[in-house]
Amino acid sequence: MKSILRIKLKKGTLSRPIHPEKGLLPEIEVMGAELRKKIKERFGRSFHIREVDTGSCGACESEIIAATSPIYDIQRFGIDFVASPRHADALLVTGPVSKNMAAALRKTYEAMPEPKFVITLGDCAKGGGAFKGSYYVSGGVKEVLPVDFHILGCPPSPENIVKALLVFLGK
Repeated sequence: MKSILRIKLKKGTLSRPIHPEKGLLPEIEVMGAELRKKIKERFGRSFHIREVDTGSCGACESEIIAATSPIYDIQRFGIDFVASPRHADALLVTGPVSKNMAAALRKTYEAMPEPKFVITLGDCAKGGGAFKGSYYVSGGVKEVLPVDFHILGCPPSPENIVKALLVFLGK
């Protein structure tokens, strides 16, 4: 808990107001058009993602929600979040893998159709983050599942999520 508070004090407030006149939204529009093009080329339809929180603090989920908000609206670029792993092309995992969630994460992965991709989001999902070494954490996602791509940040901003998905789909 102390390490989480120390990180919070070090980083300060992460959210900030969006000012369209400063040029952020046009950048998202350009990246979004490229993202839509890559998704159409690769899948011929929307890119379906099943998101699973395996024990995070909630910050990465807040940024995912912000990415789907009316400001960024990544769904208009062809990214859909689905409720069932049976409908997903990729598994987006946030948080360190708590011991309670390891089996559920494996079952979710096994329920996905081929080809399936695992994308981790945030530093905790990569290697445990602030929770690394805790008695209750199995470690990062790579300890449980094969990881195809990682989105860096604690937490990554919606712009960084869009940029990273663009890089992933370009592979």
